[in-house]
Amino acid sequence: MGNGRAAKVLLIGVDADTAEGLKNASALEGCTFQSATGEAAALRRLRRASFDVAVTSPGTTIEEDLPLVEEMQALRPAIKTILLAPSATPEGLIAALRARVFACFAVPFEATEVAEMTRRAIDESDWRDGIQVLSALPAWLSVRMDCRVLNAERLVSFLNELPSDRPEEERDRLMVAFREILLNAMEHGGHFDPEKVVEVTAIRTARAIVFYVHDPGPGFLEEDLANSAVSNPPDDPLAHAARRAELGLRPGGFGLLLAKKIVDELIYNEAGNEVLMIKHTS
Repeated sequence: MGNGRAAKVLLIGVDADTAEGLKNASALEGCTFQSATGEAAALRRLRRASFDVAVTSPGTTIEEDLPLVEEMQALRPAIKTILLAPSATPEGLIAALRARVFACFAVPFEATEVAEMTRRAIDESDWRDGIQVLSALPAWLSVRMDCRVLNAERLVSFLNELPSDRPEEERDRLMVAFREILLNAMEHGGHFDPEKVVEVTAIRTARAIVFYVHDPGPGFLEEDLANSAVSNPPDDPLAHAARRAELGLRPGGFGLLLAKKIVDELIYNEAGNEVLMIKHTS
């Protein structure tokens, strides 16, 4: 913490194995932990002292935890909450986003992943309005978010918890592709400027998964693509590096190249600042 004190984490009804995993995680080294057996005990502790992050029990649903989140935020507006749950529904995840929950993890989860997100929550102070829900239905989620890596990581984490009928490996690859496209928009369109925003829509149809990303930049020209990894011939994956070196540019375009290999369609608008990423499911 910037003021020199150890970060404080409140574990609410967290089982012994998960609690031990969090306490032993390298990401949370130096943190202090307190445990509360349930909601009433957690609120009593919060009345007596502040905590940086509260982590809820994996035995309670997201919907069950949201009233507690509201009470905790009323007592301690700066607290961040990470919800563990036995399962996740689209409705529950959307409600958690609207309630400014920092992150959600459904069973099964890795304690190390929860610990790393807890560390992000501890380190970030200006985050609460970083993701704004514009429209939300189980099959259609639209958000506006400022151009910070943290927001990309949080949105990917939420979307990754949505129930899916796709094989785990395929799902993981798709989320990697989406993350690359989103970060590309934030970097090249928004220059990672928190004053600028990107708009994102995730849609699930009967036959496809679609992501739409609109960045705040002026777009790119065809010559920009010619100088990136996405335009390399298959037998020369580093061909763009020499061209970019001649132009005084850092290596780039690997995110687009990766996404193109994972999804079925990657379509840009005329200006180059809007993109549709489509993965067919049937």
